[in-house]
Parts: sequence; C-alpha cells; structure tokens
Amino acid sequence: MSSDHVQVAEMPFLELLARGASADAYEQPELLARAEGRPAEWIAALRQAKPLALRVRAELEGRRRREAELSALFETAHDLAGLRDLDAVLQAIVQRARSLLGTDVAYLSLNDTERGDTYMRVTEGSVAARFQQLRLGMGEGLGGLVAQTARPYVTDDYFKDDRFQHTLTIDAGVRDEGLVAILGVPLTLGHHVIGVLFAADRRARVFEREQIALLGSFAALAAAAIDTANLLAETRSALAGLERANEIIRDRSGVIERASDVHDRLAELVLRGGGVHDVAAAVSEILDGTVEFAEAAAAPAGALEKSGAQGHAVLHEDDWIAAVAAGGELLGALVLRGHPGLDPVDQRTLERAAMVTSLLLLARRSAAEAEQRVRGELLDDLLDARDRDPRLLRERAARLHADLDALHVVLAARLEGGAAGADQEADARRRLAAAASHLAATRHGLAAARDGGTVLLLPLGPADTATDVARRAARHLGTAVHAPVTVGASAPAEDLATRPETVATAYAEARRCLEALRVLGRFGDGAAAEDFGFLGLLLAGDRDIPGFVDRTIGEVVAYDRRRGTELLRTLDAYFACGMSPARTKDELHVHVNTVAQRLERVGRLLGDDWQSPARALEIQLALRLHRLSAPEQR
Repeated sequence: MSSDHVQVAEMPFLELLARGASADAYEQPELLARAEGRPAEWIAALRQAKPLALRVRAELEGRRRREAELSALFETAHDLAGLRDLDAVLQAIVQRARSLLGTDVAYLSLNDTERGDTYMRVTEGSVAARFQQLRLGMGEGLGGLVAQTARPYVTDDYFKDDRFQHTLTIDAGVRDEGLVAILGVPLTLGHHVIGVLFAADRRARVFEREQIALLGSFAALAAAAIDTANLLAETRSALAGLERANEIIRDRSGVIERASDVHDRLAELVLRGGGVHDVAAAVSEILDGTVEFAEAAAAPAGALEKSGAQGHAVLHEDDWIAAVAAGGELLGALVLRGHPGLDPVDQRTLERAAMVTSLLLLARRSAAEAEQRVRGELLDDLLDARDRDPRLLRERAARLHADLDALHVVLAARLEGGAAGADQEADARRRLAAAASHLAATRHGLAAARDGGTVLLLPLGPADTATDVARRAARHLGTAVHAPVTVGASAPAEDLATRPETVATAYAEARRCLEALRVLGRFGDGAAAEDFGFLGLLLAGDRDIPGFVDRTIGEVVAYDRRRGTELLRTLDAYFACGMSPARTKDELHVHVNTVAQRLERVGRLLGDDWQSPARALEIQLALRLHRLSAPEQR
C-alpha cells in the first residue's frame, strides 16, 4: 500500500474530526469509496485509518467531557467557598450532577439522627409528589445499602435487583417517578455516612466508571458544604452567646438616681396632661432603652396575662412586659425591648410607669364614652342607610377623626362561651361593646352593638388585608374581655359616603364569615371570605368565580394560550390518574419524560407546593370551573 493512498485516505477522517461528527459518520468514507469504484488499496487504507480516527475522536470527546466535569466541580467548589445559603449550594450540586451525567433525575437524601430515618433534602427533575416527600427507615432501599457499606452502588433495573431491602413505601415512590436505573454514592463526614447522592434514569442504563467517580466528587463537595454550614451555625451561636454575655457584664451606674428621677418626671407628665406615649418616651430615656405602649391584642398574650395576674413586669424572650390594667381589664402593656438583664430597681420603674399609664387611660375613658356613642350612632345610620347626604356623613365622620373616603373593612364580632345568666350575658356584651369602641377610637373607625354582637368599621392599612384586620381584632377583643371573640370580615369596601348601602352589604358578608367560623368550630378566630378558598365563593357577596380561577391556575391558562401547550390537559389527566406520572403518560399517549417536563413547568408556574393536599384540591376545583365557564368547542 503506497503512502499516497494512506495520506489521501486520512483526509476524510480529518474533516470528520474537525467538524465533530458523530461516530456513525465514520462509516461514510469507505461506503462512498466503494460506490465510486475506488481501487482496493484505497479502500484498505480507509479501513485502516478509520479505527485510528475513532480512537482520536474518543480521546477528544473524553477530554471535552473531563473539561466540563472539572469546570462544574470548580464552580461548585467556588459556591462552597462563598457559602451563604446551604440549600442553594446543594441545589446547584444536584443540578450539575444531573446535567453532566445526562440523567432524568438527581436527588440528595440526608440522615435524620433525631428521628432515626432518612429524608429527601433536594431533588432535580422529579415530578411525583410522593417521591419528593419520601422518608425512609435506616438501611432501607438502595440508599440504605450505600449507607451501610459507605460505597457507591448502581442498579440497571431497580425492581429486579434484590441486593437491597425493598419496602412498599420506597417502591411506590420510585414507581410513581417512573425510575429504572439508579446510581447512589455516599456523603461522608469522617467515617460517618450522613446521606446519599443519587442519579437516576427512567430507562435501563449502565453507568460508566467515570460517571460513578464524578458523582462521588459531587457527593464529597455536598458533604463539605453541609459540614461548613454546621460550623457556621455553631460559630454564629457562639457569637450570639458572647453578645448576650457582654450585655449582662455591662453594668449601668446611677440606678438610685434614676429611680428618684422617675417620680418627678412621671408626676410632671400627669400634671401637664401627657399621654401614654409620652410616658413610654420618658421611661425609654430613664432606662436607656426602647419602651413602647402596645395594645392588648399586639402584646404577647401569655406574658400579658401573667403580668396582669401577678402585678409585676415579666420577662418574655428578651423583652420585659408590664401589664396596663384597670379593674381586671387588660388595656395593653408597656414593653421594654431587648433588656433581658433588667435589675430590680429598673423593673420597679417600669411597673410604676405601667400604673401611671393605666390611670391616664382611665381618665380619658370617661371622655371617650360620649364620643363612642356618637361613633355608634353614625355607624347605625350607615348600616340602616338613613342619612344619604354625603356631605353631612363626611362632616360627622371628620369630627370623629374618621375618613369615609378611605378603604374600610366591616367586622362582625361575637363573644363565645355564653354566660350563666341573663345579667352575666348582658355584662359580657357591654364589655365587648366597650372594647370594640376603644379599638375603633384608636384606629379611627366606628363601632356599634348589633344583632347580639358588635359591628366595627375599620380603615384598611396599605399593607393589611381583611384577614389581618379580622385576626388582630379577634385577639384584641378576646384579650380585653378575657373570653374568645370570633370575628368575620367583609371584603374591602369604599365610597361609604356616596353609597351608604355598601356598609349594610359588607356587614351581611362579614356575618356570613362569622357564622362559617362558628360552624367550623374556629371560636376566637378571625377570617375573611378569601381565607376559605373555594368556600369563599359561597361566602362572598359577588361570587367572583373568574377571579378564583385566575388566582388559582391563571398562570397555566395564560402559558397554554401564549405557547399553544397542553399543560391544562396534562393537569386534568394527572389528577384523574391519582397523581402518578406513569399512569398519566398512558392516558395522554405520550412518553413519561414528556409528562415529567410538563409537570415540572407547572411547578414553576404555580409554586413548589402545588401538589400539597390543600392546593391540589383548589387546583382541581379551578380546573373544573374553567372547563364549565369556557365556551363550547364547535
């Protein structure tokens, strides 16, 4: 064979190498030469050059793959060096492992020493809810074999492999995910296995030695990340302990001088007509800290009741709570923030300030009662729609520092746990009405006794929801009257001056929410129609079905409309098939990977918790309402 023939025969293979052709393409030069009738020496030279070219190609592919693997390991090590969020680092490790090994799924499990089992920490590519929530006993499944031996294990067909212990729970999760081939490598700290890193496919596959080694490298980085996070947590805890010790060591001088100064300053405040916030500001300066007056509903309930019963300030976490009480009624509390090491003299100062605050509140209560009656009369007029002159309504509200043009929520409140007799019941209702009037006055709202309970009209803050207002009112009123108070809220209402009938409509909705809470046994709680999910459609006055559908699955509907995809159809089939991707693919006549990809997209659109029982129920109802409200296909 001449050297000319050899050189010419090498040219086609060099071109294939240059453009990175697939291995199948290396058959073409010889086939082309035969078709062109080339000499036998030419064909022999091609046949001789082909294996060499394939070896060069394999070497180049291997180097490219190793370069990608080293790059990924370097990036992961860089993430670990700047560790801020352990979950983010572990998620990056699992994502890169899945990408480089080319598997359908990758996941990481950790051992829970307190519960004595193993749980899923991070998954990538998984779509089955049961698989993502698996908790396994120690020694169970392929992961148990890896943990026991501290060595990697691989199975080409999970369900036919009897080297490890199968359980119904694990097998059901693996079957839901549709996994077949699984590789697991241990996560070790010292001589202890703390978890397992897995790569898995939904088809039969043989994992190569290099791939096993690569996954082991990622597992080592994951173990290092966990160890680093544990060390950081221990360091932060130690620093926090040192800071607390440092605060305790700091000694403040002049305690006796400050105590005598307290009497003079508080007496001066009372004589010149100061308010509760003036008292708080004065005590803040005396105690060299931050003292705030908190309404009864905003103060920690347990600490407030304990302080009221004992007549002394009590420690709650790092704060001191001194109850402001009068005649057994808890009006609020003075809260000293961040002073866990309060000495007895300063504690007594805080208690005296709480007594002065209660006296100031009582002095103002008598003056406020007349104003509260006026507030109740205005709210009665709004509820009965008797006075329809917007100008007059606004003037009456302005005198009470209320703004009828602002966004408001109507609350229906009822005292639970009936009293023993008629007198006791009447007294309980009076206490509820007084507490509600006080709350309305401090929030620039209105309150009135009605229908055996109390109705309140409170403005809605920019960051508040109707639910927030209802729950705060339930806590505040319940603390004030020492009994559970259930509160139902309407949706936000506006234009109260120009449309007074709006208040009556909102009150009817609030009463429906109140009755729903009582039927559900949620006594002492507060809620609005929006808290009842699809049941809120029955409680709300406007039956906003399109709004419910849009809030629940609007992102998926919009995505299908823009992309022409079939995510809604896939969701319908997925729920109909018991949330099993394996059965869903048979229903849709598609590959299980297609189902997995679609459900993964649904998870990105609806959030990670879309398969939780509560969310899944609402999504299924929204799907049905969407089908019923959609125009018929012709």
